[in-house]
Amino acid sequence: MTATTTRTGGIPHQRGPKRRLVVVGNGMAGARAVEEVLERGGAEQFEVTVFGAEPYGNYNRIMLSHVLTGEQEEEAIFLNSLPWYAENGIDLRAGVAVTRVDTFAKLVHDAQGGTTPYDVLVIATGSSPFFPAMEGLHRPDGSMLEGVFGFRTLDDTRALLAAAREHRRAVVIGGGLLGLEAAHGLATHGLHVDLVHSPKHLMNQQLGPEAGRVLRRVVEGLGITVHTGVRTKGVLGTERVTGVELPDGRVLEADLVVVAAGIRPSTDVALASGLEVERGIVVDDRMRVEGAEDVYAVGECVQHRGQTYGLVAPLWEQAGVLADHLTGTDPDAEYHGSRTATKLKVAGVDLVQMGLPGPERDEDEFVVFSEPHRGVYLNVVVRDDRLVGATLLGDVRKTTFLQQAFDQGLPLPEERMSLLFDLGTPAQDVGVAELDEHAQVCNCNGVTKGEIVRAVQDGATSLTAVMGATKAAKGCGSCTSVVEQITAWAAGGALTVDESASWYVPGVPMAKPELMAAIRERGLRSVSAVFRELAPGGVEDAKSKMGLTSLLRMMWPDGIEEERDGRFINDRVHANIQRDGTFSVVPQMKGGVTTPEQLRKIADVADKYDVGMVKVTGGQRLDLLGVKKEDLPKVWKDLGMPSGYAYGKSFRTVKTCVGTDFCRFGLGDSTKLGIDIETRFQGVETPAKLKLGVVGCPRNCAEAYVKDVGVVAIGSGRWEVYVGGAAGASVRKGDLLATVDSPEEVIALTGRFIQFYREWGNWLERTYEFVPRLGIERVRAVLVEDSDGLVEGLDERMQATVDNYRDPWLEGEQPVTTGQFRPSLPLVDLPLVPRRPAGAPGGLAAGVHANSDAVPATAEVTR
Repeated sequence: MTATTTRTGGIPHQRGPKRRLVVVGNGMAGARAVEEVLERGGAEQFEVTVFGAEPYGNYNRIMLSHVLTGEQEEEAIFLNSLPWYAENGIDLRAGVAVTRVDTFAKLVHDAQGGTTPYDVLVIATGSSPFFPAMEGLHRPDGSMLEGVFGFRTLDDTRALLAAAREHRRAVVIGGGLLGLEAAHGLATHGLHVDLVHSPKHLMNQQLGPEAGRVLRRVVEGLGITVHTGVRTKGVLGTERVTGVELPDGRVLEADLVVVAAGIRPSTDVALASGLEVERGIVVDDRMRVEGAEDVYAVGECVQHRGQTYGLVAPLWEQAGVLADHLTGTDPDAEYHGSRTATKLKVAGVDLVQMGLPGPERDEDEFVVFSEPHRGVYLNVVVRDDRLVGATLLGDVRKTTFLQQAFDQGLPLPEERMSLLFDLGTPAQDVGVAELDEHAQVCNCNGVTKGEIVRAVQDGATSLTAVMGATKAAKGCGSCTSVVEQITAWAAGGALTVDESASWYVPGVPMAKPELMAAIRERGLRSVSAVFRELAPGGVEDAKSKMGLTSLLRMMWPDGIEEERDGRFINDRVHANIQRDGTFSVVPQMKGGVTTPEQLRKIADVADKYDVGMVKVTGGQRLDLLGVKKEDLPKVWKDLGMPSGYAYGKSFRTVKTCVGTDFCRFGLGDSTKLGIDIETRFQGVETPAKLKLGVVGCPRNCAEAYVKDVGVVAIGSGRWEVYVGGAAGASVRKGDLLATVDSPEEVIALTGRFIQFYREWGNWLERTYEFVPRLGIERVRAVLVEDSDGLVEGLDERMQATVDNYRDPWLEGEQPVTTGQFRPSLPLVDLPLVPRRPAGAPGGLAAGVHANSDAVPATAEVTR
């Protein structure tokens, strides 16, 4: 097939086969670039693949400090959830780092050994935390001393939260924005915090000395001890940090140390690929990387005209120019640099800084108001009757007027003092009605009052809807209150309450308890019946089908009316789809125990069906990888073993140690208890996958402390039961639910917790999210103390589920549909994302890489 190519300035745009756009980096800049491309019709031009080193969707890194202080939940800071990528046909490689790019062969090489071809490449690798040279920071083997943290990622924040619960003293190195936020966050958890900053005043990159001194006073008022003009000599400790030494010999005791000494552009991939790098990846005005055909870069990793940027607004501007150029929307679009302005909340204090922090020329006018005892410092810098700089700390009421004057270069009144004092000059508190239509409300995304008003007129009458339509308040979040005021004013009154956040699935406007009650009342046993009876207009929603199927199977253990398009491809064929379109088969090995006979069968099957790999899994089982779809029923029959449920949103496996049978330290028969638990709850449907562990002593050989349910023998026949642990992308020690006196009580309490999670957990919500959301005290009160009188019903409903268990691999002999195990097309020769087959649920097509089980697509890849 021949494609027609036209050239409209820079990049060729094709009519015909889509071009392959690969984005390296799923942070704020990379994801924004993809959004901008899609908004300009890029979905018709490109097949998009995004690599992200972190195993998540795109989240707002600026808001991590709010998660650390507890002001925001994790889910509130995600800008693009994993389902968003599937809904937009994006092949997201979450948790897959890129190592280098072959710009001649146009291949991206990843850390898992894979290669991905591209026609157009965008590098958006962001920045990395800077760890200054300090004595003792690393162990002799090069690893970081335990108790030393960065503060840059969601995982960093989770680790800091966990450490804050266990320790009492912290030292934060760095008095910039991140350091102050880390210090404030740790102080809110009751830790004594020392803040060490080598320059003479805080936030020296943004503030002048006087503003820095006022900020210091405010920070010290929060109980944080500030040390400025002091470098850190070294970190003390052998295996774990015990303190920080200063050059004068003083030692600051510490249980944990946070290094927040700045960021540096992440250029490792570019360097390994032979691209031009100075401080950052060198790009031109169209964001093209110098000397590399069809390679672009955006965000904190780039250097443009000698300048690098660490603020959100410049990143957004770069992404817009890139998208204009790539899609041909504006082939002459260019980026000429940014006038920096930012609104922040530093350690709980409002700060606005735009332009110059102080005068630079003799003729510059400089107006200052300082009231240190109130934590207020204000200044403006005026040049040629135009505002060229302003700093507002602690009192930001004048922000809107000053921002408008700064952005538009408006001439200022001769009375300069009126800029800072209430002498008749417009201020933010005069009300949003008086704001000019062109006044920029959201600096991060460049959203004006007029754009917000037009969004409301087009039907966006809730804050969430306006944010989605305009991207206002989706950067640093500091403008949220103003956006909300304008939305309410434009809507003619109070905002519409956005209730969709509480819906169990997006297609049915009900929270889970209300939805379950309606389903029971009407006896609905199929997904289509739920849509017909409960969805607005009876309209079916593809993204809701998988969640509803799981819910119905939980509610009606004796059976539902199965509709195969309401399940993931993995659940339809009871095996894990792999990247090449083959499947992974994991037979059940209860407690990790097997027999010579089973091993011989597995070996024979591997030979007979030319299995590509036999691998020991983390759940103590054997995984046969590379099985063809049409061979699945024959493989199951030849194995003669039950399903191990390695593919489902269900109870999966119980990992065990050898317990008292062979271990010298065993305090309880963990192997038998693990087998008994797995036998009872095998295959139980749950909102997300469920992994368990049982260990015979606190040495924790089977990692029970970091499982969804973990059981630990402590001697004298007693067992501890932990819930809500995790050891994957998230690491969390489980919370102690109860200590019980017998294996029978362990099984009863485990079943009770699983059923409680089934009934009250959100779709795709792991237990490590579910337990903290409710709080372990609440979970313990319900399940152990029976505070709500639910225990008897939970036990009965779990028993009904157990009584109706049926091994899904029996469908190999009696397929549910004639095409259930029809041969599937091999994917290895396909260039990128195949088209979705007719009738398939929305999201990714079968075989598309989606290595997170949170994606409501028809594919799920397990590695």
